Amino acid sequence: MNRLPCILTIAGSDSGGGAGIQADLKTMSMLGGYGASVITALTAQNTKTVTGIHAPSAKFVAQQLATVLDDITVDAAKTGMLFSAAIIEAVAPILAAKNFPLVVDPVCVATSGAKLLKDDAVEAMVEYMFPLADVLTPNLPEAELFAGISITSREDVFEAAKILMSMGPKSVLIKGGHADSFAVTDWLFSSGKEPIPLMQQRVKTECTHGTGCTLSAAIATGLGQGLDLVTAIVHAQEYLNLALRAGFRVGEGGGPPNHLAPWLKERARHDVMSHVDSFSRKLTVMEGVQHMFSRRPGNVAVALPYADNRNEVAGLSGGFFPMASGRIAVVGYPEFGASLRTASVLLAARRLRPELGCAVVLSGQPLILKVLENVGVKIAWLDQSRKPDYIHVEDGGLEEWGAFEILKEHVAPETVEGMGDPGCVGREPAVYVWASDTDALMSVLQKIAESISSVRDDE
Repeated sequence: MNRLPCILTIAGSDSGGGAGIQADLKTMSMLGGYGASVITALTAQNTKTVTGIHAPSAKFVAQQLATVLDDITVDAAKTGMLFSAAIIEAVAPILAAKNFPLVVDPVCVATSGAKLLKDDAVEAMVEYMFPLADVLTPNLPEAELFAGISITSREDVFEAAKILMSMGPKSVLIKGGHADSFAVTDWLFSSGKEPIPLMQQRVKTECTHGTGCTLSAAIATGLGQGLDLVTAIVHAQEYLNLALRAGFRVGEGGGPPNHLAPWLKERARHDVMSHVDSFSRKLTVMEGVQHMFSRRPGNVAVALPYADNRNEVAGLSGGFFPMASGRIAVVGYPEFGASLRTASVLLAARRLRPELGCAVVLSGQPLILKVLENVGVKIAWLDQSRKPDYIHVEDGGLEEWGAFEILKEHVAPETVEGMGDPGCVGREPAVYVWASDTDALMSVLQKIAESISSVRDDE
């Protein structure tokens, strides 16, 4: 096997497992690095609080670092909780001789509010560690502390970055997670370059314990793999965003990000393909199902957990086609990246309704609309006249824009069960119905099929 890049973390241990050394090593392993560690402090910690901190001698911390570097080729490193001036002064001379990129995360306070940096260490961080940093990664409170100013605006962020850059780091990434904004914007500042805003959608979660550790460890792993700084940060942001969306509680306090989220997503691929296949087979034996589809092929879309793009949503490579026999033909095979329009609708809806897992596109003919009303399936309608000029109709952009807009503006988006597209010249009307899983979606379609039979009998 090829050698994995070795990523070194110099940080404190979190006995609760969500931050510090534990978060760093999980992140490094998940992203394809070999994690080595130098432990600067032991914490008695859970999800609610830090009840105690015990630090080894500065001499022993330095001995750990020197011993690792004496034998192991380190490709990148990060620092986290350094705790005291003595420890900082002990490790700094060793790191000064480094030939690898260093990410300095100036950890001061735990998510629970516990102080993780002694008062005498603040000046030592600035004097000894900041000049060694290839990138410094403070959050807003940390940037305020070290820059000595209050940050309430973008102009304040820029001013704080100017002050921090004057302290010696090659780059500064001021993280925006503490800002009150719809999206999270991390600002990257580098000497002689324009500031770069790096944005991610904000995740509404209480599972934020260890986010700073996770991000800095992910950046270090990317740098150790040879990525440039901007690419390493973007990849790290994407990993953290996914881990936050998959976060879960492990105790009474706020939980950590789920560091295994990429693996869990990958492991779900087989199940998703099976769901597409099973759903399609069940449709072929449903009475009256042919009336749900028109000349435009129908299709299903089933998303991986925490899916980010259409390549993480599976559908049929062909689709559903009505036959004269009263059944439907299932054409093709389950495939990720198929079912472009239905997948686009599902992904957009999941941005506001993350519990949704699948969708199907049906005919928009009057019979289906009447049946949907009869069975109480609540549909919100796309208004194409409001489409911005930059939205492309051909690649699923219209459906993606429409689904997000109707849910964003709806007074009760949780009650909406699908989107109606009235169509236009060259495009037939369609209805997209969504549900939490394929069983729930099949139950809705069964009701529709039964009502179709009743309506046609009455006619």
